[in-house]
Amino acid sequence: MHGMTDAGSAQRKIRVLIVDDIPETRESLRKLLYFESDLEVVGTAASGEDAVRQTRETRPDIVLMDINMPGMDGITATETITQKFPYAQVIMMSVQADADYLRRSMLAGAREFLTKPFTADDLVSSIRRVYELGLSRRVSLEQAGVPVEGVTGVAAKPAKPRGKLITVFSPKGGTGRSTIAVNLAIALQGLADYKVALVDASLQFGDVAVLLNLQAARSIADLIPQIKDLDSDMIAGVLTPHSSGVKALLAPSRPELADLVAPEHLKAIVQELLTLFDFVIVDTWASLHDLVLGILDISDRILLITTPDIPSIKNAKLFFEVTDALQYPEERAMLIINMADRRGAINVRDIEASIKHPVAAKIPLDERSAIQAANEGVPVVFGNRKSPLAQAITDLAQTLVAELAPKPAEQPETPEPASAPKVRRGLFGRTT
Repeated sequence: MHGMTDAGSAQRKIRVLIVDDIPETRESLRKLLYFESDLEVVGTAASGEDAVRQTRETRPDIVLMDINMPGMDGITATETITQKFPYAQVIMMSVQADADYLRRSMLAGAREFLTKPFTADDLVSSIRRVYELGLSRRVSLEQAGVPVEGVTGVAAKPAKPRGKLITVFSPKGGTGRSTIAVNLAIALQGLADYKVALVDASLQFGDVAVLLNLQAARSIADLIPQIKDLDSDMIAGVLTPHSSGVKALLAPSRPELADLVAPEHLKAIVQELLTLFDFVIVDTWASLHDLVLGILDISDRILLITTPDIPSIKNAKLFFEVTDALQYPEERAMLIINMADRRGAINVRDIEASIKHPVAAKIPLDERSAIQAANEGVPVVFGNRKSPLAQAITDLAQTLVAELAPKPAEQPETPEPASAPKVRRGLFGRTT
């Protein structure tokens, strides 16, 4: 059995409310939790309506919620509880592992989804994990004297200094975008005493966790149920630290969870990160989806990664046509040629002439180092610093610092996007 991990809460038990319309299930769950010294079942409910009433009366930390119940179902009850009682964290339970149920549960405010039948270890570890995730928010609410019921939002926060946002993008797969993003983040962290965050915005099939050899149960999807109350404590709770000092916000562990993250969610999360870190690196994917466009709009620099071949050059040229149409400042997008010296590669001067944009950096082909780093989960700038690949990315990091890092005498910038927001008709007819 595991005790509480938070020093200030060592004496306090996690209060649990069990909600299920089947009496045998309620009793079985109660027995599973009985011998856990840090857990206390404060009540049981047989319906959604009863769950809302008992949440008001017993003030649980965790609500174990069945999804299919007569009358008010679990999803509706979860929506009501999370809106009225900000202290309560909901874990949804269902015999159906359907992706639509999962998505609806998370959008309603559930913090986790357990598929029946589950083991006692699965249940207990989920309760502790969700409780720890919401602990900082509970403490903040208590210190602020916020009432348990009727919270509809948080007070406006004062402006904080804004870090620099660097988005790594490629309109074509296989260009080494994620490798460059991961190594760039570590290189920036190592140049000076900078705080660096790395966001895996390739939400369905992101590789940041693999490339950094990170095992984490938390991801960007954990922020969505409480997105309206997003704050620095909440974000800190889902960041995964790497031994280099970089903090990673990982993509969801399952592809279907990517649907939970809307463009406005990702933008809000990145903007909050910019108040906490000197540099935020965002790895994207090969699509001009609104999720990606929303981040490109507020980026200080966009690293366009291409390789010296005709298909990649064609796509890079199209991308610059898009940035022109969106009226991005010319200096915002930097053209990076990866694998620049590979056999049969098109000459850099010819690429510049075709795209009509200068090449900001050339990354050499270093297949052996890159493949070894990917397989071992140790980025080259961390484990093989003398390799040509590591040196080229470190040079790129130094260039970015020279262009973006504030000088000692400068006042911190206010957290505004790179260009003032304006209403315009953008790519594919979207209004921004």
